[in-house]
Amino acid sequence: MRILSFKICVIGCGEHASKVHGPSYKKYAQVMKDTVLAGCCDLNEANALKFKEKFGFRKSYNDFRIMLKAEKPDAVCIIVPEKAVCQVSIAVMEMGYPVLIEKPPGLNKSETLRMAAAAAKAGVINQVAFNRRYLPLINKLKEEISYHIDGTPQSIFYEFYRNRRAEDNFETTAIHGIDAVKHIAGSDYKEIKFAYQELGYLGKNVANIFLDCIFENGIHARLNFCPCAGVILERAVVNAYDHTFFLNTPIWDGFDTPGKLVHVKDGKLQEEILGSQLGGGEEMFETNGFYSENYTFFNNVKKVIINVDSIESCLQVVEIAECIENRLSEYHKEENNGKNMSRC
Repeated sequence: MRILSFKICVIGCGEHASKVHGPSYKKYAQVMKDTVLAGCCDLNEANALKFKEKFGFRKSYNDFRIMLKAEKPDAVCIIVPEKAVCQVSIAVMEMGYPVLIEKPPGLNKSETLRMAAAAAKAGVINQVAFNRRYLPLINKLKEEISYHIDGTPQSIFYEFYRNRRAEDNFETTAIHGIDAVKHIAGSDYKEIKFAYQELGYLGKNVANIFLDCIFENGIHARLNFCPCAGVILERAVVNAYDHTFFLNTPIWDGFDTPGKLVHVKDGKLQEEILGSQLGGGEEMFETNGFYSENYTFFNNVKKVIINVDSIESCLQVVEIAECIENRLSEYHKEENNGKNMSRC
């Protein structure tokens, strides 16, 4: 009897892929016995060979087109530099393969629309790897809010700090926080006012970035991005009538690891949950949601389920990140003839 298998190929075997995605593939193959880690590819052949040997792939390549034609995988994961995401993703989807794409899904709205159109034309399942959507403590926060709050929260405060990140395009990292708050709020952004504290002495376009937001469901939010702070962390405070939730994420095994969620009602501690209590593993690729996002993608491909985290679903957060890149002062989502329109 022929044994059916699920073949995975990976494009991009650099540092990020090796740190979080490679361990996720290895665990998935251990859990799901039908999995074949068929091929991994990188322009740097040494990177591809090292990735192959470390995580158990059968073959390594330096040309993704050759790899896909040879292996004919069931799913393709794309973990390439941000400038190459659009071109590579469209090429793979045009070949007919389902894709999991590392963020951002395009450097701007135009690229993202091109990618979404390519996905629709090819009819392939596609998912963007916004791992905060799968981070166990963040989803536990959403679960607790849903259980304890009648209606929606009043406000969300999100602190997003990095250390010595003096690059001139921090919006491609800040997009994670923008998406995380949208995920917690369970709503699209309606209006945003931006403020920038330029830190030109640290480098071109380096700045602290502050967003005052109103969501369509009425929640107000404040997002603070500080790329050159003294610590790596992401924290949230969610307020509702009589309830406050404090969330410290275990992001990148940073300052707040293993992370915790604290619930206070009427000034009294109700519950304190450590990230290590949630199960699912204690390694960084597990506590930060990388394994769960890959697991979800692979299983959706198997079951032919269209993922809610598609390229099209990420268009708004890309637009907001583009506003930051262009140092705009406001963002507004508007309705125009039944279609969602936005202006910055």
